[in-house]
Amino acid sequence: MRVRWIVSSLLIAGAAAAQSNRVTPVNESAPPVARTDFEKRVLATIDQAVKAGELYANVPAADGRLIRILTEALNAKTVVEIGTSTGISGLWFCLALDKTGGTLHTFELDKKRADLARKHFRSAGVESRVHLVEGDAHQNVPKTVREPVDVVFIDAEKDGYVDYLNKVLPMVRPGGLILAHNTDMVPAYMKAVTSNPDLDTVVYTSGGGLAVTLKKR
Repeated sequence: MRVRWIVSSLLIAGAAAAQSNRVTPVNESAPPVARTDFEKRVLATIDQAVKAGELYANVPAADGRLIRILTEALNAKTVVEIGTSTGISGLWFCLALDKTGGTLHTFELDKKRADLARKHFRSAGVESRVHLVEGDAHQNVPKTVREPVDVVFIDAEKDGYVDYLNKVLPMVRPGGLILAHNTDMVPAYMKAVTSNPDLDTVVYTSGGGLAVTLKKR
């Protein structure tokens, strides 16, 4: 219930902001203010990657901030990311994992993007928290990941979303989250998560369409 309350509050805040002349919408809000040197370093790495155009199929800041908030609120220790790309979403996860003491297990098919992600992780100083696996995640996730998993993030080829869901769902602990990006492009995935009585899903629309699914206790 706490996670659903957090997401619902963010959705309401975004809608209210959009109707006010005094505040800006969530996806146009000012960047987060860094509290520590670590946070400054990670945010600076994200900013540099954005300016350099090293972004292929990554999350916008609105979604990155939400996954950081949810991961830290859940006190997640094990996060699985399917679709590393160039590591931007992984950096948002690492902002939370630095506080929770957790690890990011991230999977990427494309070597060039994986190499860029490694560069960004090194630049941000988070490489010790990241286990990056190259190759086909459909095959590698079941061989690599051990339950219980606190948070899963799916942001890979859209026709693979349902298979990824079926593979990771048994690994996710009760009370854990499955996050999926660009879900307006994946109706089969949305049908799967909204028709399963063991799951509860809301969609955060201020970024790129992030579905947040709770595995009920």
